[in-house]
Amino acid sequence: MKYINPFFTIVFTLILAFNFSSCVKDSCQRSYTYIYYQPIYKTTAQVKANIKSNPATEIKNPGKIFILGNYIFLNEIDKGIHIIDNSNPSSPRNAAFIDIPGNLDLAVKGNSLYADLYTDLVTIDISNPLNAIVKKYNEGVFPGRAYGNGFFADNTKVIIDWIKRDTNIVEDCSGRSMFQNTGVFLMANTATASGPSKASTSPIGMGGSMARFALVNDYLYTVSDAYLNIFNISNSNNPSFANKVQVDWNVETIYPFKNNLFIGSNNGMYIYDIQSSPASPVKIGQFTHARACDPVIADDNFAYVTLHSGTTCLGFNNQLDIVSLNNLTNSTLAKTYTLTSPHGLSKDGNLLFICDGTDGLKVYDASNVMNLQLKKQVSDMETYDVIAYNNIALVVAKDGLYQFNNSNVNDIRLISKIGISK
Repeated sequence: MKYINPFFTIVFTLILAFNFSSCVKDSCQRSYTYIYYQPIYKTTAQVKANIKSNPATEIKNPGKIFILGNYIFLNEIDKGIHIIDNSNPSSPRNAAFIDIPGNLDLAVKGNSLYADLYTDLVTIDISNPLNAIVKKYNEGVFPGRAYGNGFFADNTKVIIDWIKRDTNIVEDCSGRSMFQNTGVFLMANTATASGPSKASTSPIGMGGSMARFALVNDYLYTVSDAYLNIFNISNSNNPSFANKVQVDWNVETIYPFKNNLFIGSNNGMYIYDIQSSPASPVKIGQFTHARACDPVIADDNFAYVTLHSGTTCLGFNNQLDIVSLNNLTNSTLAKTYTLTSPHGLSKDGNLLFICDGTDGLKVYDASNVMNLQLKKQVSDMETYDVIAYNNIALVVAKDGLYQFNNSNVNDIRLISKIGISK
């Protein structure tokens, strides 16, 4: 699956149709109306000085989610990370916000939080989540952002926001634009936001199935468009780059289970063994499917892969593929289920949770994968990702962060919601 900036998807579609203003003899003009965004910059020093626990802010555009202990860490796309005190799941408290421009992914081990700051990896000490302290920057370890319409960011500074503007561009009949590009970035404001099945006392937290960061023991694994990057975090506040392994083009997600990494891409699922050499993962198997976006989770016997259309992945499938893992070197398709627009998914025991886009949250009894039974559907929300653990399901949706209690499969109920500011 091709890496896309979830907050800034490039488009060149006209907002309004051609508006012919004149056409006389050999000359004419056409007027286009665009929405565009102009970058707001700060210096690197200003940005670094503000990476700390600032006062809580409203959730507006949520992305990836990570949990550890009583805290939920929720990405605000391209802005930073909300710290939510979940000591009381029926009344979670938005406690603080860490400003990290360009942030899309995160992971937490013990007292260390790892996050991307555009091309950099930043390590933050969260011994006291309300007083986060930066410990290290690993610079230039992630791919740079690609922009359209001839826009190039000022690499001596950091983009912290965008100003939305409208403009008319007048073009003569030869197609020559009478608009001078002064560095603005023409685009549309469309955004797409990003678990283990058992509770754990491990110092390593849990990420959702849309994650691009994964933690296993003393290593942080991250995926970019074509590569698996490995960082040694035996000293958790001082990660060191260990290795880079080419996986495939269009890599999107990574999911750790026991001694393997399950990596999702446009073209399929790849399985990497990390037991014998955690710093040099070895591909041991793969499962190829039709081109589509591909979050994946796994348990002892099966991998669960969701495919959805309508994105830059250019696929047309909306389904759940269940893949048998009896032979990791030769994984085979066990069963396919048709869905609407599935994204993130998670398992808690025999319950399989699927975020089916505009069809909401679907909860299945997966005790028999050949005959999934729908136990609950919450259809009044548009869902993106889910982490289910210890009878609690955290769901990232378009309008908020939901928590459900699933201790009684016949009475799965909402226990709290943090709404999103419009």
